[in-house]
Parts: sequence; structure tokens; C-alpha cells
Amino acid sequence: MVDSENNVRDGGLECVSFTVCGQVYCLNIMMIREIRRWASVTTLPHAEAHVLGVINLRGSVIPVFDLAVHFGLGQTAPGPRNVVIIADVEGQSSGLLVESVSEILTVDKADIQDPPKVGKGHHSSLIEGLISVGDDMAQLIDLRHISQNRKDTAA
Repeated sequence: MVDSENNVRDGGLECVSFTVCGQVYCLNIMMIREIRRWASVTTLPHAEAHVLGVINLRGSVIPVFDLAVHFGLGQTAPGPRNVVIIADVEGQSSGLLVESVSEILTVDKADIQDPPKVGKGHHSSLIEGLISVGDDMAQLIDLRHISQNRKDTAA
């Protein structure tokens, strides 16, 4: 479940929690390069529905994904209240459009539960584990699968 690439200190994983369509997700803090306010993107012709377009980040072209579409939750209406998480995955930077960023969590590895096997395809493979956060559950995202999907669609 949680592998050696994750940021584990004293048995804990540090991650940033955020919301997508009212659902709580989290991402390993070591994958996050920065968090930015929403700014318009340059759309790409014939891009998949979850690819909003690209932004120029200090001279680098970064694709921006709508996680809501990627998870099959509908589309996020980009606006000034949204944020883009810039994450590095296997040497590739990607932007992730989310509703809001909530907090930094430190979670014991033993408290990360395996997700149930109820879905098919790459949508369910993005969820690495489930974490109890108060009365809610946060879904720990494994962005390596987004990166693999980018490579597969580019071929």
C-alpha cells in the first residue's frame, strides 16, 4: 500500500488534504511543488476531457488536469476560489485543479486502509488508500497512474 517513495517519518506520512466535488482527498506532501490560485489555461485541441489545458510556469509548460472529471464526478467550474496543486510525478510536473486545500495531515502508516475493490480501470487505481479524518474519509491519491495515463495517451 504505502511504498518507500512516500514521505514517511517515524511511521507517519505527511500529506496535504483538499476537496474535489465535496470529497476529501490527500496527496503525499513530497510530491507537491507548489499551490497556486486558479489562472486560465491554454486549451489543447482533441485533449481528453480531464485535461483542462496547459499553463506556463516560469518557462515550463505544465498540463492541468480536472481531478473531478478524472474521478468521474462531473466537471469543476474553474473560478477564482479554486486552486491548482502543482505536483511532480516521476520527473513530470502536473497541475491538479481542486476546489480548496484544507490542511497538512500526519498519518500513521498503520492507519492507512486499503481501498475496497469496487471500481474498474484507472479511476480506482489512483486511490492508494483511505484515511480516517474525523468523521470523514480522505482518499490518498497515487499520481503515478496519472503520469502513466499521460504516457499511454501520448503514444
